[in-house]
Amino acid sequence: MKLRQLLPEKPHFPSRFIHLVMVSFSACIICLLVSLFLVGTSRLAHINSSSGNVRAPTTLNHIVFGIASSKISWPNRKEYVKLWWKPDHMRGCVFLESMVEEANSYNDSGSLPPACISEDTSRFRYTYRNGPRSAIRVARVVFETVALNHSDVRWFVFGDDDTVFLPENLVKTLSKYDHELWYYIGSNSEIYGQNREFGFEMAFGGGGFAISYPLAKVLAKVFDACIERYPHLYGSDSRIYSCLAELGVGLTHEPGFHQVDIRGDPFGLLTSHPLAPLVSLHHLDHLDPIFPNTTTMNSIEHFFKAVNIDSQRVLQKTVCYDRWFGWTISVSWGYAVEVYGNHVFLPDVLPVQQTFRQWKRGDGLAGVYTFNTREPHPDLCRRPTIFFLDHVSSGRDRITSLYKKSFANCSNDMASPRKLEEMKVYSQKLDLSEKQLRAPRRQCCDVLPPSSGKVMEIAIRECKEEERVYMH
Repeated sequence: MKLRQLLPEKPHFPSRFIHLVMVSFSACIICLLVSLFLVGTSRLAHINSSSGNVRAPTTLNHIVFGIASSKISWPNRKEYVKLWWKPDHMRGCVFLESMVEEANSYNDSGSLPPACISEDTSRFRYTYRNGPRSAIRVARVVFETVALNHSDVRWFVFGDDDTVFLPENLVKTLSKYDHELWYYIGSNSEIYGQNREFGFEMAFGGGGFAISYPLAKVLAKVFDACIERYPHLYGSDSRIYSCLAELGVGLTHEPGFHQVDIRGDPFGLLTSHPLAPLVSLHHLDHLDPIFPNTTTMNSIEHFFKAVNIDSQRVLQKTVCYDRWFGWTISVSWGYAVEVYGNHVFLPDVLPVQQTFRQWKRGDGLAGVYTFNTREPHPDLCRRPTIFFLDHVSSGRDRITSLYKKSFANCSNDMASPRKLEEMKVYSQKLDLSEKQLRAPRRQCCDVLPPSSGKVMEIAIRECKEEERVYMH
C-alpha cells in the first residue's frame, strides 16, 4: 500500500463557505464598532449639554465675575466698570451691603452687571484693630458668587469696583491653563513691604484674581468654617489666601494683573510693562491721569480706544535704534513713545522709571519696589522726548497709531528729537499663540526713512530667529 493511501484525507471546505464566514465576522465587527460609537457619542453629547465642551476654547462666556463694592463707592466707581463690562458676554454680580436708590436704578440700560446684596456677616468675628470689618463681607463674595450656580463655568474672577479689566487679555491669559485643575491666579503688590506684611504668595484683591471652577466649588464648601479661624487678619484677600493655603493650593503668578500700589504719575510703570498681556489696573483714583491735560476717567476712556483695537499689544514695549541721528526709540504701544537724543543700552531702557511716589509715607521698605527702577534725569532737557497717543485706527492690512509730542519747557538743538511733532507707528494686530504666551519674546521695530522733519515713522514686527536689539 502506498503511503499516500494510509494518511487520512484533509477535509475539504468549499471556498464559498469560507467567504461567507468571513463576511459574517466582518459584519459583526462593524455592528459592534457602530454600537460603541453611538454610545460614546450619546455620552459625550450628555456631557457637553450639561457642563460644556471642555475642549472648546475658553471665552468670556466661561467666566463669572464677582465684583466687591459698597453703597458709598458704587455711584462713582461704576464708571470704571462701564469701560470693560460686556453685558452680552459676561456673567456675574456687583455685591453691595444693602440696596439703595442708586443701586435700584444704576444699571444704565443694561450696561452694567446686576447688583447682588451680600449676606449678613455679623456672626463672624473681626479682631484686627482699626481695620474695616467689611473685609469679611468682601471675602464672602467668593462664596456668594459660586452660590449663584451658573452653568458651563470654567473660571471665577474677582476684583474691586475700581479694578479695570481688559476682557480679551483676561481670556487669553486664562486660556494658558487647564480649567479642570485647581488654579489660583493673580499677582501681588508692587511694594516689597506690602508683600512682606501680607504675603508674597497672596493675590492682592484689587488687582483681581481668578480661581478655576473645581477649586472654587471646593473652597465654597469650606469657606465659612475657614474664615472663622482668621478674625485677626486685615483684609479680604488675606482670608481667601489663607483658606486656599489650607487646601494646599499656592498662587500662580501672572504679571498682567496689577494692584498698582503707587501714587502720582504712573508713566514709568506703564511704559515698562512685562512681556505679558495687560489684564487689569487698580487704584486709578490714587493716580494722576495717565494722559496729560485730562481727567482720570477721560484718560482711561482714551486708553481704551487702543485696547479695543489691539488689546494684546497694549503697553508692550518695543525698542529700536535710529541710525541716521543716533537716537533710541522706545514704543509702549497704545500709550506713549519715548525718543532719547542718544543711543542708550537696551538694559538701561527696560527698568521702570520712578515717576511715581510711594504708596505709604515712611522710610525703609515703604520705598522699596519688587522691580528694578531708575531715576529720571534731573534735567528735563536730558530726558527723552515723550509722545502720547493721539489716535489709533485699523485698516485692512495694518494698524496705525499716532502719538503727539508732550510739551517740555527746555532748549533744543538742530539734531534734537524735540524737533519732532509726531510719531507714527505701524503694526499688525497681535494674536499670541499658546506657545508665545508661555515663552514670550519682545518684538522688533524699524525706523522708516524720514518723510519730513517733524514726523518719524516706526514699523513694529516679529523679530527674526537670531535677530538682536542692540545699540549700533
